[in-house]
Amino acid sequence: MGMSQEHGKDPGRKAEVSIRLSEFEMPPMQDVLLVGRRAPIGPGAARRMVDALSPEQYEIIPVEEGPVEALVVRKSLLNMIPQEKLLPIILEEGLKVANETTVVKAQVDIVVTVKRAVDL
Repeated sequence: MGMSQEHGKDPGRKAEVSIRLSEFEMPPMQDVLLVGRRAPIGPGAARRMVDALSPEQYEIIPVEEGPVEALVVRKSLLNMIPQEKLLPIILEEGLKVANETTVVKAQVDIVVTVKRAVDL
């Protein structure tokens, strides 16, 4: 029943294993809000809104300068990519669309890809 012994003996045999890891959610909600400095809804109201909809699932991150006052980020995204790597990307792209008076929703899907070679 066991595997045949020859498989482990050939140093030239390798298999490449690719793994794509992303969070599965129902319903899928991988959202970030970019809240403008003069938007009708401020970060405080945004916090109350997301806490009412899904308590403890979002992080409100103030932005020091520029037209966006804060980012409302789903915590599960920050579990996959550190904040200091993710936020600059979201801001850079988001600021092409957002301005001081808007609240822009960004859907962010993160897929972590791992590739390893194993000896057979």
